[in-house]
Amino acid sequence: MRVASAAAVLLFGCVALTAQTAAPRIEPAREAAPPAAASAPPAHLEDGEIGFSYSLPQDWTLVPPPPPRKSDVPYPESLGGKKGNACIQVALTAKHGEPSSAVIVMTLPFACYGQILQSRDLANLGAGAAQGLKQTYKIREPVEGNYSLGDHAVWIERAKGTPKGHPNRSFIFETVCTVLAKGAVCWQAVAADWDSLRDFERSPLTLEGTSYAALVPDRAFVSDPK
Repeated sequence: MRVASAAAVLLFGCVALTAQTAAPRIEPAREAAPPAAASAPPAHLEDGEIGFSYSLPQDWTLVPPPPPRKSDVPYPESLGGKKGNACIQVALTAKHGEPSSAVIVMTLPFACYGQILQSRDLANLGAGAAQGLKQTYKIREPVEGNYSLGDHAVWIERAKGTPKGHPNRSFIFETVCTVLAKGAVCWQAVAADWDSLRDFERSPLTLEGTSYAALVPDRAFVSDPK
């Protein structure tokens, strides 16, 4: 199978408004305190359907999903339920820093997909997920690896590259995939710097109720990321 993904980074802006009033022969009124900014939701994912969780550091910003696309079909229910690659879900998107790094988590529930993948399918699953990056970036120097988190086999690929049309900007790409009993999961990083990649790799997770300190343990892939 082939899983396609493209990372989208949203830019946010904010405008601070202040007001000050004064009256004759009296002290100027104090500047009104701006309303407290709402704290951004944590970049944390708890997926009860497949059975895993993943948490990025607090300085990563959760990117809300886009609104669902409206169907042009008059009676979409007549087409039946989703199947195959249409079952792929983007479960989490987060960004960090400037220029922005991005992390995307994709899931494939087997109940929707119609078949159960095994550890032997990880290479195809991961290669399909990594293939989606080539739509936006020129990828070079891909290196694959394998490791385990408990009883779970994990496939990983790291590469370097530049956005098409912007050869002066470089990124590190990393795709990590595993298979659980109820579905497959792929984590993908588009990192503008090595610190962001380390955040991605060292963030804690759970797989089917078992906790792990990092998505990519030390020396599981390469000893020196550079």
